[in-house]
Amino acid sequence: MSEIVFRSDVTVELVRSSASDSDVLFAARVSTQGEQTLESAAAQTDASEDEKKSRGLINYLMRDRHGSPFEHNSMTFYVQAPIFVFREFMRHRIASYNEESGRYKELNPVFYVPGADRNLIQVGKAGHYEFLPGTAEQTALVEQETRTNSTKAYESYQRMLEAGVAREVARIVLPLNIYSSMYVTMNSRALMNFLSLRTKREGTHFPSFPQREIEMCAEKMEAFWAELMPYTYQAFNENGRVAP
Repeated sequence: MSEIVFRSDVTVELVRSSASDSDVLFAARVSTQGEQTLESAAAQTDASEDEKKSRGLINYLMRDRHGSPFEHNSMTFYVQAPIFVFREFMRHRIASYNEESGRYKELNPVFYVPGADRNLIQVGKAGHYEFLPGTAEQTALVEQETRTNSTKAYESYQRMLEAGVAREVARIVLPLNIYSSMYVTMNSRALMNFLSLRTKREGTHFPSFPQREIEMCAEKMEAFWAELMPYTYQAFNENGRVAP
C-alpha cells in the first residue's frame, strides 16, 4: 500500500483562460454600437486606450447590475481538495466540472486533516454561526481521529481491491476527506457569484459565512482573476462584492 499522506491545504491552478477587461467592454458596446464594434475590434476593446472611460463603463455595469457583458470570457481552474469541498462547489450550477473518477482509477491515499489554525467550535444559531478556535485538546483529538479513521478506511479499500472487488464498490468505505481533483470552468460573472458566497470580507453588501476549506479554494481563484481582469475586480469590490 502506498504511504498515506495528510494535507491541510488545497491546490488551485489556472490552466487556461480567455478573460480580460476588454472582453467586458467589447460585449457592452454592442448594445449601443451594433455592428460598428466589428469595424475596429482591437481599438474598441483596448481597455488601456482610455483608462478612465473603461473603468467608468465597467463600474457602471457592475453598479447597475448589467451582468451579461461579464459572461463573454472563460477561466479553467485545476483544483485538488477534499471531496466534501467538491460537493459544495457543485451546488454552484454556473460552472462546468470534470472530476477524477473513483470508478476508473484507484484513488490516491491523500487525506485532509485540519491545520492547527482551523477554527473548531461552532456557536450561535443557523444563519448566524460564529466559529472560534478550539482548545489544544480538541485540536489534538481532531487530528488523531482523522488520521486513524482515514488510515483504517484506506486499508479496507485496499483489501477489497486486492480481493478483486470493483473500484466503484471498494470506494464506498472512503471518507469525505479524501482528496479528489477536477477542472472547473466558469466566466467572470459566475466567479463573482461564487466569490460573493464563498469568501468572507468586511464591507460586503451581503455577508457570507463560508466553510473555511472552500474559502481557501475561492481565495486562490480570486487571486488569479484579479490579475486577469483588474478593472472588473476593482469594480466588484467597490460595489460590495455583489455579482451583477
